[in-house]
Amino acid sequence: MNSTDCECKGMSPGAAVEPLSRLSGVFAVHKPVGWTSADVVRKIRAVLCTEMRGRGAQVKLRSIKLGHGGTLDCRAAGVLVLGLGKGTKQLHNLLNTTQKRYIAEGLLGKATDTYDTGGEITEEKPFDHITEDILRQTMDTFRGEQMQVAPIYSALKVGGERMSDRVRRGETVEAKPPRPVVVHSLELLSFNPPHFQLAVTCGAGFYVRSLVHDLGHAVDSCAHMTSLCRVQQGLFTLQQALPLERWTLPDIEAAVHI
Repeated sequence: MNSTDCECKGMSPGAAVEPLSRLSGVFAVHKPVGWTSADVVRKIRAVLCTEMRGRGAQVKLRSIKLGHGGTLDCRAAGVLVLGLGKGTKQLHNLLNTTQKRYIAEGLLGKATDTYDTGGEITEEKPFDHITEDILRQTMDTFRGEQMQVAPIYSALKVGGERMSDRVRRGETVEAKPPRPVVVHSLELLSFNPPHFQLAVTCGAGFYVRSLVHDLGHAVDSCAHMTSLCRVQQGLFTLQQALPLERWTLPDIEAAVHI
């Protein structure tokens, strides 16, 4: 079988219509650290194609309509909502209207150009003066409607290209103007300097990396994000999201919501 085509023979042309039409809706997977959102889409599309072939269906890889409802950074893990078939039409609403909840860990005293562990250290400042009370009080100013500057290492586009791609080519890229975002809730889960852990529920377009970066400066130090897990997107929780070992046709069939 050609991996780029995945055309499966042995049945009439109409044999693939029934399984593809039945697989229509949205579902969630648990994206592992190190995978891009596009990696997940490619993997699951290939799994569906191969396993449909195993059932005797005739199907081409490119005929499987599949997309994701909001990029999750490569270094992040957690809930990634996917749309399959007609479910891809629901992804726009999921991306722009649903709340998302994250658990993030940060490190005080060091800032990076990517705002996470993937970048170069750009700043180091003392953090001994920061107490749990100071951090909690400062967090109060980050709740509600905010204006946020997105990282230049991001999927936002300039001239049709991702900002991060341009920066990695050595081009000079200016940060986009602050954008309106909403933080519905922000909790400090643990504080063990220089480490701290946050839970944040936010709306569309919000960058948790920027929150950690900005919070570090707000307490007269600096910080970067060391880990991130999306634990909920809309109605989908981490408990409902299919882990890697369950990215199979039967599990996806059972998980799809129309």
